[in-house]
Amino acid sequence: MKEVTATASTVDEAIQLALSQLGVSKDRVEINVLDQGKKGLFGIFGNKPAVVKATVLPHPVEEAEAFLKKVIEQMGISAHIEKAENEKDVQFMIGGEQVARLIGKHGQTLNSLQFLTQLVANRYAKGYIHITVDAENYRTRRQEVLVQLAKKLAEKAVKTGKEVKLEPLPAYERKVIHATLAKNGKVKTFSVGTEPHRYIVIAPVRERTN
Repeated sequence: MKEVTATASTVDEAIQLALSQLGVSKDRVEINVLDQGKKGLFGIFGNKPAVVKATVLPHPVEEAEAFLKKVIEQMGISAHIEKAENEKDVQFMIGGEQVARLIGKHGQTLNSLQFLTQLVANRYAKGYIHITVDAENYRTRRQEVLVQLAKKLAEKAVKTGKEVKLEPLPAYERKVIHATLAKNGKVKTFSVGTEPHRYIVIAPVRERTN
């Protein structure tokens, strides 16, 4: 953790000096006033300078990115990370020749990386930050697969008149299924079970008879 101790005539001046040395804004540091200082007789004799210690606070996104890089390196994978930020939404996009190892079966490894990276970010964040970890555009490709799957299984439910159960999916993938079929008047969807085994059921809507 980076910190400096600064001395100046007043506390405010000492703080500004510390910020200048650290190269950060005041909201990025924790200030500890070690000595308020005091003015001597006639402002000359017995002057005592103010002393402050400024410590740079961990930045949630920077900490998350550092964690992600470290995990990838420990997995023995050579990859690069690009970052995109939009207020409280942050996306890390991983590229490289070996990224398939980071995705895993049905994206399980990638989901785990995303979960852990989000935990790290929100450990240091003042407000909730949503983290997305993607590799070679897997999330987009997976969403397209889920949309087609939802439509196909909805047709099956309508055709057979029976409920169709999907395999357990993470929350954001279940959201894709629900959203895809939200306006389909012939079926309804609902989730069953507890994490990480929670799954979606697609049920045909029974037509009302008079």
